[in-house]
Amino acid sequence: MASTTARGFPTIKAIRTFVVDGVGSGGDYHNVKGGHWLIDTPISTPMSRWEKYRASRTSWGINVLGSFCVEIEGSDGTVGFATGFGGPPACWLVHQHFERFLIGADPRDTNHLFEQMYRGSMFYGRKGLPVAVISVIDLALWDLLGKIRNEPVYKMIGGATRDRLDFYCTGPEPTAAKAMGFWGAKVPLPYCPEEGHKGLKKNVEFLRKHRESVGPDFPIMVDCYMSLNVPYTIEIATACLDLNINWWEECLSPDDTDGFAQIKRAHPQLKFTTGEHEYSRYGFRKLIEGRNLDIIQPDVMWLGGLTELLKVAAMASAYDIPVVPHASGPYSYHFVVSQTNCPFQEYLANSPDGKSVLPVFGDLFLDEPIPVNGYLNVSQLDKPGFGLTVNPAARLIPAQYLLTPNPERPLGRAVEQKKPEENGIINGVVDGVKQLTTS
Repeated sequence: MASTTARGFPTIKAIRTFVVDGVGSGGDYHNVKGGHWLIDTPISTPMSRWEKYRASRTSWGINVLGSFCVEIEGSDGTVGFATGFGGPPACWLVHQHFERFLIGADPRDTNHLFEQMYRGSMFYGRKGLPVAVISVIDLALWDLLGKIRNEPVYKMIGGATRDRLDFYCTGPEPTAAKAMGFWGAKVPLPYCPEEGHKGLKKNVEFLRKHRESVGPDFPIMVDCYMSLNVPYTIEIATACLDLNINWWEECLSPDDTDGFAQIKRAHPQLKFTTGEHEYSRYGFRKLIEGRNLDIIQPDVMWLGGLTELLKVAAMASAYDIPVVPHASGPYSYHFVVSQTNCPFQEYLANSPDGKSVLPVFGDLFLDEPIPVNGYLNVSQLDKPGFGLTVNPAARLIPAQYLLTPNPERPLGRAVEQKKPEENGIINGVVDGVKQLTTS
């Protein structure tokens, strides 16, 4: 019998990055116009302890990085594309560091490529922006693979586990979420511990008002955005026992993993969730092994991409802990429908008043699927890759206008260190910005 070999597969030919000009488009959820509920309504944050940073989340820089996009071209001309947050610094990391691991590589080697980028940046990364940048690269790789293979991403990671995907809505008005057909609503907690007993009382009144507005049985969740501490969490949860809060989310700093044991011990009957601001399987290991969380909520655009999220989900499934990703639009949808321990998905209300359903990524794509009546048919995901078509009118600025490399330092290759004033990268950024602002 004659032996056969697998057909040849395209390799990675080129990588391009872009920043998104303006607001309201791309993967930075918080880079929206003034007056949007996400940035300009009372929301308790780690910065709320200082009064001058309470009125608007942009006052302390939540949107400072902005959106960026990665485009990966295969040797056959097929292109994969993804968006996330990180702005010009993200583009710099892609070209000056991570590109060296990608050019000429087989895009199917997602585990290998993730490990090289993660371990190669471990001395300054492990969490935060470097891993978020790796995440967007990884998502672009999966989009490329799906387009080369002409199949949706969810079919490449286990296939469908259901026919429809149900959503809850994060926004300012549970009544609006209920009217739009979502099964539940999550609201941001307005006041922080530093606002004392008066703030605590206002928090309870705020949640009581919402409970009364939707009735006793409609699920309400509370997003605390890393802004509470253990004593305050226990106190407010006690004060709200009669309100039937479905879960309390991200009450503590991501670095206080031990604190979840204390609040769970104080309130074993309540549900607590976190994970939005955690990174990699190493970061989630302790959260999962502690068994103090009822749901983990990784963000696929931040924790390390789909490649790493699959590992986290497998780990959580061994402990029967559900995985419900934070936002991330279709990137999350493809993941969730392929997993048996992902019961539903979050929709982050992107309209300025939070009372209507708009695409998560604004006008970046022409065909981003959105939930209707609180759900999405899985058949709507049946397009190659993540199924997203970049809007030709999208305000994308190629990174070369911001990052003009030193001709002595080809992208992805190191040379002898020079003084800062001799570094073409720094001068290129300045010249690029001047070109943009004067054109």
